This record gives sequence, structure tokens and C-alpha cells, in this order.
Amino acid sequence: MKTEKTLVLGIGNDILTDDGIGPKLVRDLGRMDIPAEITFNIASVGGLELLETVSGYTRIFIVDAIRTQGGRPGNVYFLSPDDFRQTMHISNLHDISFLTALKLGNKLDYELPSEIIIIAVEIAEDLEFSEELSPALQKRYPEILSKVHNFLLEALMYRHQAAAN
Repeated sequence: MKTEKTLVLGIGNDILTDDGIGPKLVRDLGRMDIPAEITFNIASVGGLELLETVSGYTRIFIVDAIRTQGGRPGNVYFLSPDDFRQTMHISNLHDISFLTALKLGNKLDYELPSEIIIIAVEIAEDLEFSEELSPALQKRYPEILSKVHNFLLEALMYRHQAAAN
């Protein structure tokens, strides 16, 4: 039986204000009470370049920034590829989308995850150079971190209960 491996991947650029929300969350989650079989990683790329990073994992949680029309900074969305719209890095104007890259990876026999969960955080600012989050996002950061942490714990607990039955 194949060993299940889970990756929590934060995507973004730490020096572009709120664009760094994915990496920041993943670094903080890695220091919290999460089962040891989870791998935490950070990437500042999208599209095809993510194939190597996610190859070999059974399940991935991608944590990324998103901007939606009328969205409130700090809102957290839990998406699957089926209801995916667009996050900042999973879809890249200069590359193919991550979902297209997954289809290509399957055709090229990459060992890709069978389960993908996208955790997208609504952001306010991603064009200014700063290692700090915008005030709107910084104010809600403890709430965002707690929401993402609880979601991960519930998803992992559900997975373990289903495997035990």
C-alpha cells in the first residue's frame, strides 16, 4: 500500500505586502500543533514550476492570495480545482495555469496528488514593496491563522477517521 504524504504549500512573494500571506501562514502553521506527517514548504512560483514541488504527494493544501470583486481583506476561501476561479499564483499570466500544468503532468506520468485543496486569502495590497502585511490584513491575521489551522486539523482528523473505518 502506498504511503500517503501531505504537503501544505504557501505560495507568494514575501516582499510584496499581502502577496506574502501564503508563505507567512505556512511558516506559522509549521510551528503549531499539526501532525508530524505533514510537510510544509514555500514557493514563489506558479504553473509548470509547481509540478516538481507537488510531485510525490498524495494530498496538497495550497495557501495563496486571492483578489475577488467585492471581497473583504482577510476572508478565507476553501476551494477545490472543481470550483476554482483564480488565485494569485496558481494561475499565472506568463505561464500556463496550475490546473493545466496538472493535466500535462498526468500525461507525462508525474506522480501527482489525487487531492488538492486551495486555501485562498483575500488580500488588499500586492503592488507595494514591503515585508509587512497591509493594516487591513494584519488586523485580521490572528483570525485568519486560527481559521486555516482549524481547517487543517479538521481535514486531517477526518482523513484519519475515514482511514480507520
